[in-house]
Amino acid sequence: MQNKTDKISICHVITRMIVGGAQENTLFSCIGQLRAGHRVVLVTGPSPGPEGELLSRISVPELEVVVMEDLVREISPKHDWRAYRKLSGYFRRQKFDVVHTHSSKAGLIGRLAAHKAKVPCIVHTVHGQAFHAYEKAWKNFIYKTSERMAARRSDRIFAVAQAMIDQCVSAKIAPAKKYKVVYSGMDMESFLTAQRENALRESLQIPSDAPVIGTLARLFELKGYEDVMQAFPLVLKAVPQAHLLIVGDGILREKLEKAAHDGKFADRVHFAGLVSPDQVPRYLTQMNVLWHLSLREGLPRSVVQALACGIPACGYALDGTPEVIFDRQTGCCVPAGDFRTIASRTVELLLDPDLAASQGAAGRKLVKTRFDKDRMAAILLDEYIDILKGKNCL
Repeated sequence: MQNKTDKISICHVITRMIVGGAQENTLFSCIGQLRAGHRVVLVTGPSPGPEGELLSRISVPELEVVVMEDLVREISPKHDWRAYRKLSGYFRRQKFDVVHTHSSKAGLIGRLAAHKAKVPCIVHTVHGQAFHAYEKAWKNFIYKTSERMAARRSDRIFAVAQAMIDQCVSAKIAPAKKYKVVYSGMDMESFLTAQRENALRESLQIPSDAPVIGTLARLFELKGYEDVMQAFPLVLKAVPQAHLLIVGDGILREKLEKAAHDGKFADRVHFAGLVSPDQVPRYLTQMNVLWHLSLREGLPRSVVQALACGIPACGYALDGTPEVIFDRQTGCCVPAGDFRTIASRTVELLLDPDLAASQGAAGRKLVKTRFDKDRMAAILLDEYIDILKGKNCL
């Protein structure tokens, strides 16, 4: 029980702090709540992988970070049980007012452990669904059952898009009244003020006057790169001077390089590799159009970031994408798999700079305040306090 003048103690839990959208969201939440004067701890597991470690790229010395080796992404009864035991004991000793979990694995184990430790406020953010159309049926059954169990131990569940809530309610994870949309916060100023740098374009070996289509996503399955490699040659037929800039890295890189070589357009495809979050605006401003053809997404941060730079985006009408790509207003949003329409609509934008500028400006206006990181952190903090007051814990 605290006095109203007391600051609250918050613990964020996420499975890994790789370079990724859910991780940036979590880190910005921590930073915003720290700067509001509250005690904030981040608990995470090991962060190996080709994506890179976020905490090594964004330094926050004042943030207390606890790494639990047993908090792993893969299903492991031994590690999962140990993580549950360690987390529940840690929560009990630290007497947190709030435990806020992120990602499916940390969300399940963290909420169960917080409930065991009698943490007053237990909340979770859905960044993307563990269950989805491309997963095996038996795995979806396990994921949905686990999510329902964790939801019963949650005071509130946030989602980065309304589409995520609709999917959860449809799957009977929890009633709609338990959910709230909190759009994922970003460092909007760095995107709103970004300018194209000729030196970077030269280093990428892209001609100064070439129209550029870009992607910003990990090179992994379900990120839509197969469709990217089919759509780009269609664009080249109408706009032969176009180039493709791929920002990101992952296990599909060699396969994509081979596809470009086999398609005889390798000289038009540029792989930038993994770039740190603070460098992303520099690369986005090299693009005339962003493609986001992912087949599974929460709410695409790359689209929000491109729109903040004034760049129209093209993507598939899946999950949270239609909440930021309004067809013919901020880009083009078409049925999943329709890469031919993606190509034809991209050609329209490349050949009509005024149309592209108009849609980019509309996108910038849409995202400017809605996705601000400080706004997100403040909304979450208000939610915590509302829950704690409702339980007479403040």
